[in-house]
Amino acid sequence: MTVPPCLQEGINMIKTTVQVTGMVCGMCEAHINDAVRAAFQVRKVRSSRKKGETVILSETPIDLNRLRQVIAETGYIMLLAHEEEA
Repeated sequence: MTVPPCLQEGINMIKTTVQVTGMVCGMCEAHINDAVRAAFQVRKVRSSRKKGETVILSETPIDLNRLRQVIAETGYIMLLAHEEEA
């Protein structure tokens, strides 16, 4: 079994889960993912229109006010956010 690089290096990851409204297709998911990648240093970002959420893995905490702005600039609305160690 291959161990992800972040675990090999002993890096603590932060999982940020945010509720996002307005996603209706795969392109919506891609727009949010691309915007998050462009604005923040993240290890991984995944959006789901079915769940109405975006999940971000990062080494440092995400500025939630900035994240709200980045998502709004793509035309979607960020509602609740939750951070936890991954």
